[in-house]
Amino acid sequence: MSFFEENTPKIVSTIILLVCVTIIRFIITALIKRYAKHAEINEHRAILVSKYISFVIMAMTLAGVFMIWGVRTNDVYLAFTSVITIIGVAFFAQWSILSNITAGIILFFSFPFKIGDTIRIHDKDFPLEGEIDDIKAFHTYLRTKEGELVTYPNNLLLQKGVSIVNTTREEREFMD
Repeated sequence: MSFFEENTPKIVSTIILLVCVTIIRFIITALIKRYAKHAEINEHRAILVSKYISFVIMAMTLAGVFMIWGVRTNDVYLAFTSVITIIGVAFFAQWSILSNITAGIILFFSFPFKIGDTIRIHDKDFPLEGEIDDIKAFHTYLRTKEGELVTYPNNLLLQKGVSIVNTTREEREFMD
């Protein structure tokens, strides 16, 4: 008996699962983009949220493929816990990376300020005022009045006091 004859039900089930997941990902991405446009959320944030959701969906898909093919759960748990342990030790050694990722997620979902806002960071050693150019997972880009582009870690944005500075209409560009 050949491999294909023996595993036809598993192959068909896997293909059906992958097609369904692809359709679901497409629909969810379209819904997120539509919601972002309706709620006037920055497109960049919507794309990042889509990526995070796609990552979760792909992890669930991998679990589904494991179940279809009958992979022993003990082997999966062993591999998963080993990888998580290694990642945990690496992140513990680099706690600032982990804190920046966490702060980036908080900034993405809580929206305390948005791209285009002018903020003032209250730091006694290095006070800073600038317009937010972009918010990434690890850091935020601020443009000062002098035109300097400053990369500021997200964890410090959550630790320091931040004020949103009101700018007058004449100072800001017209954005449609």
